[in-house]
Amino acid sequence: MSRLGEIIAPARLGRPFRWNLASVWASNLGDGIALAAGPLLVASLTRNPSLIAAAVIVQQVPSLVFSLYAGALADRISRHRLVVVANVLRALVIGTLVATIVTDVVGIWVVLGALFLVGVAEQFSDAGTRSVLPLIVHRDHLAVGNARMMAGYLVANNLVGPPIGAFLFAAGMALPFGAQAAAVLLAAWLFTRIDIPRTDRSERPDTHIRHDILEGLRWIRGNHAVRTLSIVIFVFNLTWGAPWGVLVLWAQERLGVGPVGFGLLSTASATGGIVAVLVFDALQARASLATLMKVCLTLEVVVHLAFALTTAQWLAMVLMFVFGCYAFVWGSVSTTVRQRATPLEFQGRVGSVYWFGLTAGLLVGQALGGLIATHWGIAAPFWFAFVGAGLTLILMWRQLDSIAHAGDDDPDATAAPSPAA
Repeated sequence: MSRLGEIIAPARLGRPFRWNLASVWASNLGDGIALAAGPLLVASLTRNPSLIAAAVIVQQVPSLVFSLYAGALADRISRHRLVVVANVLRALVIGTLVATIVTDVVGIWVVLGALFLVGVAEQFSDAGTRSVLPLIVHRDHLAVGNARMMAGYLVANNLVGPPIGAFLFAAGMALPFGAQAAAVLLAAWLFTRIDIPRTDRSERPDTHIRHDILEGLRWIRGNHAVRTLSIVIFVFNLTWGAPWGVLVLWAQERLGVGPVGFGLLSTASATGGIVAVLVFDALQARASLATLMKVCLTLEVVVHLAFALTTAQWLAMVLMFVFGCYAFVWGSVSTTVRQRATPLEFQGRVGSVYWFGLTAGLLVGQALGGLIATHWGIAAPFWFAFVGAGLTLILMWRQLDSIAHAGDDDPDATAAPSPAA
């Protein structure tokens, strides 16, 4: 491999990882294109605030309704079949939307329906891809593998995709969605190239999938480390979701910024994430997973307090940069800890419960943030986040050491075979 290729996808992670990385990055590029084009399409069809808000909601609902089912299915059937079928169906829905745009019969309800169906298919695709990494990458390299996966989300979904989507939409309303469909189909094909080791399902009883879901929930309830980590994920996303939901109003009222200034805050966060990408390998080589978790969660508490106090735009930019740094590290490390602690046969179900908690925490937090800001002022959600996250960190501090090492006593249960070069 070239030097750049070695940096992006180290040879020690194996050829299957490179195919998986390429598939995830292609899918994220398509999602990033839609991230900008979707709201532009909705805004071109209606100025009704309720319908515009509904476009956001219908994309979140599938996470709450279908994620547990999708995770159980990922542990039950071929992940190749699950991911490819889900992505092909997703591309067909997007293609149908493109056809309605080209023939000028598109309407807001058509768009809302398409967004919902795409969100449903994405749940099944993501459940399959999330559960693959521990099967193809050795547990000792999971942190690096997860960091590369998150880097794809950061670069393709947040930085590269949205400008492409906006540019294509300006050139023609159907173009960005056609590009998204092509990216999704490319992701499906790349996923077929992954050599996924077969897990032994010969002794698996013939049960209803609801049994599998309950079995996964019971396993989490009985595993202290993963249960505690799931609670931490829910609480910290709830506390962050509270101020995040009113961030644009906070920036306007407290910082006095306009659209450009608010965009710069998002750019600062993405820049922090890129810096974290560049230094992650060095960080995880020099510091334990427990230390990284403690530092990230401590920074979360401190940043909430600083946001609650500041009215300076330059300081807010610095804080958003710091947030981007530790959010990337936390996401990579917490996912690695969960995967290392989870047996291979439960990866899909446990990963989906984790994602359900993350999404539910954000949605509940955003709803709370609006209520808190209405009654106690625009900075109040940050105070709520500071207190809530701080108390949670105090209660969980001593447990983070044991959580970080969960699964170390039985490494073979979560160890993938040695990767093919």
